[in-house]
Amino acid sequence: MSLVTAPDRTLVDPLRPRRAEAGLLVLVALVVVGAYLSASLAQGSRVPAGIGPFVAWVLGLGVVAHLAVRRWAPLASPVLVPLALLLTGLGHVVIARLGTDVRGGGDLAGLQATWTAIGIAGFVAVLVFVPRARMLQRYRYLAGAAGVALLVAPLAPVIGRSINGSRIWVSLGPVNFQPGEFAKLALAVFFAGYLVDRRELLRTRLELRDLAPIAAAWIVSLGIMVLERDLGSSLLFFALFVVLLWVAAERAVFLVVGLVLFAGGAGFAVSTFDHVERRVDAWLDPWDDPKGSGFQIIEAQFALADGGLIGTGLGEGEPDRIPFVESDFVFAAIGEELGLAGAAAVLMIDLSIVAAGLGIAVRSVRTFETLLAVGLTTLFGLQAFIICAGIVRLVPLTGITLPFVSYGGSSLVANYVLVALLVRLSHEARERELAAARPGGVR
Repeated sequence: MSLVTAPDRTLVDPLRPRRAEAGLLVLVALVVVGAYLSASLAQGSRVPAGIGPFVAWVLGLGVVAHLAVRRWAPLASPVLVPLALLLTGLGHVVIARLGTDVRGGGDLAGLQATWTAIGIAGFVAVLVFVPRARMLQRYRYLAGAAGVALLVAPLAPVIGRSINGSRIWVSLGPVNFQPGEFAKLALAVFFAGYLVDRRELLRTRLELRDLAPIAAAWIVSLGIMVLERDLGSSLLFFALFVVLLWVAAERAVFLVVGLVLFAGGAGFAVSTFDHVERRVDAWLDPWDDPKGSGFQIIEAQFALADGGLIGTGLGEGEPDRIPFVESDFVFAAIGEELGLAGAAAVLMIDLSIVAAGLGIAVRSVRTFETLLAVGLTTLFGLQAFIICAGIVRLVPLTGITLPFVSYGGSSLVANYVLVALLVRLSHEARERELAAARPGGVR
């Protein structure tokens, strides 16, 4: 038996992850095109005339993203881009089916396709202009200022807009977007850089003043909830800081204090603000107001019940009876037409992205990169959990989107930027591993 250790295949062939990624992208294209054909045949009993452009769109996005990663981050994880594109493709199929029924003419699908292309452009831009993650650490305070500015932008008297009761929109000419989606990314960079500077102090001592940052984050999150009526962003903002503080300091006390502050803030909000109380009441008993605040939840429960184990089939359900199903309740539409199996598959894809993100965090050597990977993964995972849990009545509804699946340009572009940052972090982590594996190599 040979005592010679087999060489690392990735060390011998550094482009092996890209070949695996290309194979996964082919499978993604087959799944998405098959889903599109299934939904179209169910509605029209014939192959749709737009199948050619749709196939070109799916393949084109995959090729652009793959070539960008191959050129600027060849050692990155091979699963992040295919999983993101799979969620985007499935979401587009559902939105195209809903867009025809709800809005007419497929307008929603066309807009979503446009925003997806912009998201891929943002993905490529991040890989090109952020060659090293550590450069973001140098601009941590600028990122923090930008994050705060984006958070408060909807409160501006000229550009701020209130839609469906939440003041989270900004209008610049014909374009409406939610700056809070990008604020969360900027704040993840700021929090990671801020905690790197203070990590040793937080780990070696604990005084009352050390809890001031978490108290400040709590106050700001309450302010967002009060002024903008945005429960989702408020929760994500506070949870992001608490998780990063806990990981950086490696002290459970910060997690406990965060949970206590969250419980206190939630109780205060329910007893003080009418819109929060209505959300909680609809969560606890939607049948108390079945034609008002409980209507969406009730219809979502009916949709999930109709779906059963394997669903009614794409194009065969009636999810359009749920108001704003294409954005807030797209998970209910998936549950109805693809059943428990399809809904569980979407959750498994989300969990796979979370697992990949946490794996990147574990493999990263520098503290900033570890914290940034944890922060980005926390944002993605919590957002997916909050909206899905709200639809199945595990938690109150917050009105946020299901990443990559829901209709909405701001969320789609921001999440592609998030994945691009994880790809960059993954490439650097693997690059250091290979450097350390070479004879005489050091991390």
